[in-house]
Amino acid sequence: MIQAPRGTQDVYGDDMKIWHHIEACIREVTTAFGFGEIRVPIFENTELFLRGVGDTTDVVQKEMYTFEDKGGRSISLRPEGTAGVARAYIERGMHNRPQPAKLYYFGPNFRYERPQEGRFRQHNQFGIEIFGASGAAAEAEVISLGWQLLKKIGVRGAEVRINSIGCSDCRKVYHANLKNFLGGQIENLCGLCQTRFEKNPLRVLDCKNPTCGEIVANAPSVLDALDAECAAHFAELQNLLSRTEIPFTVDPKIVRGLDYYTRTVFEFIAPGLPTVIGGGRYDGLISQIGGAQTPAVGFGMGIERLVILLKNENVALPETFVPDIFIGGAGIDGAAKSHELVHRLREAGICAESDLLNRSVKAQMKFANKINARFTLIIGESELEKNSATVKNMQTGETADVALDALAEFLILFRSK
Repeated sequence: MIQAPRGTQDVYGDDMKIWHHIEACIREVTTAFGFGEIRVPIFENTELFLRGVGDTTDVVQKEMYTFEDKGGRSISLRPEGTAGVARAYIERGMHNRPQPAKLYYFGPNFRYERPQEGRFRQHNQFGIEIFGASGAAAEAEVISLGWQLLKKIGVRGAEVRINSIGCSDCRKVYHANLKNFLGGQIENLCGLCQTRFEKNPLRVLDCKNPTCGEIVANAPSVLDALDAECAAHFAELQNLLSRTEIPFTVDPKIVRGLDYYTRTVFEFIAPGLPTVIGGGRYDGLISQIGGAQTPAVGFGMGIERLVILLKNENVALPETFVPDIFIGGAGIDGAAKSHELVHRLREAGICAESDLLNRSVKAQMKFANKINARFTLIIGESELEKNSATVKNMQTGETADVALDALAEFLILFRSK
């Protein structure tokens, strides 16, 4: 049997109900915050990710799905969402529209990594971007959106952790401090971090290797290397979060895994799982991929991890939509009439079901009960002659004789009560 590729999944049934709940919350909260949806390709020219994400990141070095198309061009499936949205911001002239541009996206990303709980080679991400706003209020807004969204979805116990990695000037100072700290222990770092030591020592702090983690445990804090402007920006963010009563912790070890970040970086942590939301500011990204210097901030949120959280916490979901009525048929003419009535009811916006398997009347009623239909009726010879049938309320057991031509009006009236 042909099976799904390793690191992918099929979403259906009860899990699909959770996905729909998350998506509905996303659209409701982003609308309240004034964000518009954008949909970008799932593959881009590889150069976009090399220049945007950074060639020292694990994503670019080890995880991208890259191939050569029939035209000899290097193409990569998108490993994250921000670079593609930034490319669209430049290419579609969004900088000419009123600023800031506030966008959100939802869709699959692709990374070749070891599959584990909540981490798939094809995984789905929701993300938001604000282009054109340089003040700390922009970071406060995206963190506020993430906080309200998790509450809306039903996630309990989430924690916000923030840090500042400063501007390029601050990082030059910090890189020197960090290299001085790590200099005598280079041979003890993993091979990848030995390369990072020369190209981007800040990335050593993000290494998942336990030995590297022990080495950097007492590393100097990046916060001590902030200049006055970056320190003031970070202080303003903390003030804004405090005023909105969003609890947060300053964590100097947060650097995020992508090279485009500047100044603010943050993560949302949830019980029992790693980062659920991760983001920050990336003021140099637009210029790195060919646009004008443009401030930007945003975050990404993994959907699969949220699904696991909701299942583990048994979060009560809104009642799923169930059929208003099941119309069964006895005999050829009764079955044909049931299909006709279902068609008419659906045209009126009523969720209606009928039998498609030529089951007995008894089996049809069992099926109606399994799908939790609110009402049922069976059409046979006598119902066709009278042009009416007995409608049964499956919750109360009450019955009523209703003209077949008035069935839609009956159901609409019941809904309005």
